[in-house]
Amino acid sequence: MKQDTKQKIIEAGARIIHRKGYNHTGIQEVLKAAGVPKGSFYFYFSNKEDFGLQVIDFFNQMFTEMVDPLINEYSQSPLRRLEQLFDRFISLFQSFNYACGCPIGNLAQEMGDLSPAFSRKLKDSIDLMIRLYEGLLKAAQAAGEISAELDPRKTASFIVSSWHGALIRMKIVKGPEPLENHKQFILSALLNRIH
Repeated sequence: MKQDTKQKIIEAGARIIHRKGYNHTGIQEVLKAAGVPKGSFYFYFSNKEDFGLQVIDFFNQMFTEMVDPLINEYSQSPLRRLEQLFDRFISLFQSFNYACGCPIGNLAQEMGDLSPAFSRKLKDSIDLMIRLYEGLLKAAQAAGEISAELDPRKTASFIVSSWHGALIRMKIVKGPEPLENHKQFILSALLNRIH
């Protein structure tokens, strides 16, 4: 029962933080959205920062649960899985009306250089994303789909960084064009380096 209450607070907080940001999210607002008594927060979290760090863990879990089925769909080639991953995220952001962006990217912009604890946690989150793409690129190399000379780690890091840039622009233009452009450029660049 206690764990259910804590989870309710985290999930409600995650939704609000994704929409409004960490600093514009109030504890009372989160508790009201979670339908939890006002005195409950400090039973589960030592302070707002502790809460925010646990929300990042929740975002990481959501990300992993969303991408794992695509990453592990071995009936598809690695590059096809990469393309499907881009398509899945483009569809997700369409469902948000091209607002909100990536919760981890948003928090990195907002809190990355303000809190050492946030900075460390967010770095781990970005590294999780990079490792995911790195694994797909290594598999694509093993399958002969892309050049063996490509550095999978650096390329994965570029994919994650450029994707977050595309998300910033997506929020401004309120449409999929930056994300589609990112997808097409990355896939084209990878395929052109096959030899």
